[in-house]
Amino acid sequence: MAKKDQYLNATKNLIIALGDPAGIGMEITLKALASRKLPPGIIPLLVGCKKTLIATHQNLKEKGIGPLPNIQDIEIDDIPLTEEFKPGYPSAATGDASFEWLTRATEYVLDKKAKALVTAPICKHAWHAAGHFYPGQTERLAELAKTNQASMLFTAKSPYCNWRFNTLLATTHIPISQISTKLTPQLISSKLDILLNFCKNFKDKPTLSVAGLNPHAGENGSLGDEEIKWLTPLLREWSCQHPTINLIGPIAPDSCWLSAAEAWRKGQTSHTPDGFLALYHDQGLIPMKLLAFDTAVNLTLELPFIRTSPDHGTGFDIASKGCAREESMLAAIQTAWELKK
Repeated sequence: MAKKDQYLNATKNLIIALGDPAGIGMEITLKALASRKLPPGIIPLLVGCKKTLIATHQNLKEKGIGPLPNIQDIEIDDIPLTEEFKPGYPSAATGDASFEWLTRATEYVLDKKAKALVTAPICKHAWHAAGHFYPGQTERLAELAKTNQASMLFTAKSPYCNWRFNTLLATTHIPISQISTKLTPQLISSKLDILLNFCKNFKDKPTLSVAGLNPHAGENGSLGDEEIKWLTPLLREWSCQHPTINLIGPIAPDSCWLSAAEAWRKGQTSHTPDGFLALYHDQGLIPMKLLAFDTAVNLTLELPFIRTSPDHGTGFDIASKGCAREESMLAAIQTAWELKK
């Protein structure tokens, strides 16, 4: 019996793809699986190289870092690395490995042998070196799921008050020069629908806020005309179609997330939106990471399964040093567990 067939015979509730082996993915996964905050009842299947995972576990033990899970209790679909590598130094070999691990992990959820997928960080230029030319994991997941669209939403629960901070990106991994041409009324309308549906997981009638594209949201056309020409009319039309939903915007990007900063520390107020729509990648990620770098989760929507990942990268500069923080990976597992219910 092939190894994959063996695991397909038993449904797991979570699949974890271990990311680039030269990075911190295995370290943060091991630490997260030993956390006291890990929800009870989780039975994960890890997809990656067993030899490298054992070596990572041993390295952490030798450094006196714990707690750690019993390595014998961890189930892993072993897809060995074909070449040696050095921690902190990504290569075509590590890129190819993380690509294959993600692909195999996705097959499990597509075959309905797991309820959710959690992915550790990968290295885009290592993927490219291996001949896998994707902007990121999101685009590969969309291809495997045979969908034309996949949305990136970042969510985090405040450790101070449990307020949930949600930001959806209208566009993802594209150059700044392409943003204004990619943004259309149809795209914004569909992203608002997606954001609304997600926020309804937590509140029946959420408030949504939309950031402007230009400085000062265009300043009535003097700093760019996208807002005045089509964005504001589109938001009015969407509001008319959803009369029970409070939609705010377009808001000047430099002040759009101020209420989120207050809510993160003190809790939600009557004027705090439940979900924010950012028009491009860094516009949404800068406030998200400033407030919730250790706890934010990247959630891919519009897939036929739940997928989460930490909101940070591969951490090559600290790989194998034992100091990588597992909070975002733990939050990714917790969020996948919560949403799968």
